[in-house]
Amino acid sequence: MPQLSVIVYGPNAQGHLTELLDSLEAHPLSDAEVVVAAVGDWAREAAEAHAPDTVVVPLPAGTTDAAARAAGAARARGRWLHFVHAKDGLPAGAPRLIAERAAELDDSVDILLLDHLTTTWQAAARPSRDGRFLAAVGRAALPLEEAVDLLRLTPLLGNRALRREFWAAHEERLTTDDEPRAARAALLCAGRVACLNQVAYENRELRPESLPPLAPEDRFELVERYESLMPLARDRRAPRVVLYDLMMRDLVRTFAGENLPDEVAREFFRRASLAAVRWRPERHERPAGVEGVRHALLEEGAYTKYRAFQAANRTRRAARKAVRARKRQVGAKLREQQYRRALSRPIDPDLAVFAAYWERGVACNPAAIAAELAELAPHIHPVWVVSKDNTALLPPGTDHVVPGTRRYWEVLATAKYLVNNVNFPNAVVKRPDAIHLQTHHGTPLKRMGLDQIEHPAAAKGLDFDALLARIDRWDYSVSANSHSTRMWERAYPARYTSLDHGYPRNDVFYTSGADAVRAARARLGIAPGKTAILYAPTHRDYEAGFTPRLDLAELADRLGEDTVLLVRAHYFYGGATSPLTGLRRSGRLIDVSSYDPVEELCLAADALVTDYSSIMFDYANLDRPIVVYADDWETYRTTRGVYFDLMTDHPGQVARTQEELTEIFRSGAWRDETAAKARTAFRRRFCEYDDGRAAERVVRRVFLGEPEDALPPVLPIEDRTPAPTPEEATA
Repeated sequence: MPQLSVIVYGPNAQGHLTELLDSLEAHPLSDAEVVVAAVGDWAREAAEAHAPDTVVVPLPAGTTDAAARAAGAARARGRWLHFVHAKDGLPAGAPRLIAERAAELDDSVDILLLDHLTTTWQAAARPSRDGRFLAAVGRAALPLEEAVDLLRLTPLLGNRALRREFWAAHEERLTTDDEPRAARAALLCAGRVACLNQVAYENRELRPESLPPLAPEDRFELVERYESLMPLARDRRAPRVVLYDLMMRDLVRTFAGENLPDEVAREFFRRASLAAVRWRPERHERPAGVEGVRHALLEEGAYTKYRAFQAANRTRRAARKAVRARKRQVGAKLREQQYRRALSRPIDPDLAVFAAYWERGVACNPAAIAAELAELAPHIHPVWVVSKDNTALLPPGTDHVVPGTRRYWEVLATAKYLVNNVNFPNAVVKRPDAIHLQTHHGTPLKRMGLDQIEHPAAAKGLDFDALLARIDRWDYSVSANSHSTRMWERAYPARYTSLDHGYPRNDVFYTSGADAVRAARARLGIAPGKTAILYAPTHRDYEAGFTPRLDLAELADRLGEDTVLLVRAHYFYGGATSPLTGLRRSGRLIDVSSYDPVEELCLAADALVTDYSSIMFDYANLDRPIVVYADDWETYRTTRGVYFDLMTDHPGQVARTQEELTEIFRSGAWRDETAAKARTAFRRRFCEYDDGRAAERVVRRVFLGEPEDALPPVLPIEDRTPAPTPEEATA
């Protein structure tokens, strides 16, 4: 008997069933089966194309979702059932994660709750807010009374797996086309529940305009949903209170947000009022403020008063909105006047403004330059531009300004030096005696700047005239290699001076010793003797979110107990919103998306796996193995545009499938002679100016005004000594 049955059900809506089955086929399941309850000929044909491993249950067109789930469950053999709608998706490796967690649970546990992503017609892979509830429970199996906030999870059947015997015992109650009702009823019927605080489901919300319209009377089903659920919590105070709060929230929001005909609105209000009174727990306190007034009026059944209260609220909100808009206009005009006045003041020759990655904090080339500046020119005072949300992450004592504040505009107006690895806002004026230093933040494989004109999917409406105006402010452009110099001059044509000095952020790869390598690994919890592989994929312009392209759990298993995977999402998706948040598996899978600086991750890693990220050019300085995982190279090359063929000019080995990637590591090819030869050629081309003294050369040239021929020369590549490998550092 398999541990898990993945029951795919429903019609092939908008062709998504094919995508779902393709993703399952791309990652073969162990200890799991796939049953497709295919509604209609199109779904049946799509499912049968994936036979023989897929069990297909053909159902006539028009079969309801509830009936399709029941038909699929009747054919399932697994100990656990995971219902997946045909429109939805499963992240790589999700069934494996669910099956492994389910195998840990005994028969006293009825439901396993999962985290999920949401994809809409507007944005892909939005993380849910459920993680905090799942994390609070941890790995304990508890009755609902001891984890009552789990009722607040998004009510989907796809974010929970049900034990097959539990399903059979409650099938009649759970067989309803109202999915939120079925999802919450399952929780209320369960004996004990457990959690898996990892993303294992993708909920795809179809555009409402593409679906059959709802009749006004359909809103009554919301009241009926809670009328059926509340009896399940009648004698259980904690679940009843949470469920009642959820009911009141949903009833009030639906009534407030729907533009219903008056007759339907009155009837909805009447039914909602009866439910509110009937199911209100004893001694239940209403919320404070406006929400409490709404609840009181609903319980009173005071439809006319409620409508008057709504109208008054709308008037107040409109007035407050107008006041706020006026304040913003006045504030913007005042700040503009302050900036203009500051521009008339003399330049401060000892003031430097630094920024990195759109005000994320102290990072990248600007950080390395600022550190060297403190050594060589301590009289120059650095001020960092940092967004309000990131100020708490700054090193102690960092002088900083928040964008939009008065001091922000004052320092931008009067600083002699402005340093950034992206661009300062369009409103910044370039003063003749100020110096703008553009450091960039990577070696370009993908097309940049004006070269994106031919790739509109990548440009996404970029204003090229405004871009050129920003480029014209540059005095200097830092480069790590002659390839970058040529591409910057082509993509960003202006009169700046190219500084072929190397990337300051890469100095650490030559100045770090064994102690630094050991310390980096210790901070990450990598035990001596373990092989650490850093997986760092890049952003794709044709995807709105980040989902790992590898089955990371399977890869970790295949590589064995002595391998640790450090997984870093691109910074566009990192931090608290990363779908990788909470990813841990026996200490061999570690989410390092929020770990800074990234250079420490490189020092700690024995090898790098990436796709098209510029991290490969930086990591090559360490002369350690690099494997390119290029499963969608043709799509990336066509959509984004590239400057050279990475499949030919790669830094080691190339894998096009997960199986190839696994074999490269299991066979030892990742560090064989062929890989070393490719890496040597790659380093000669792309680590041309990096030798550990790039920051010094930049500071002496830009801040101290030394001529180029007086700067430390770039060492030949064969004379450079990178940081020791982890193996050397622990020898």
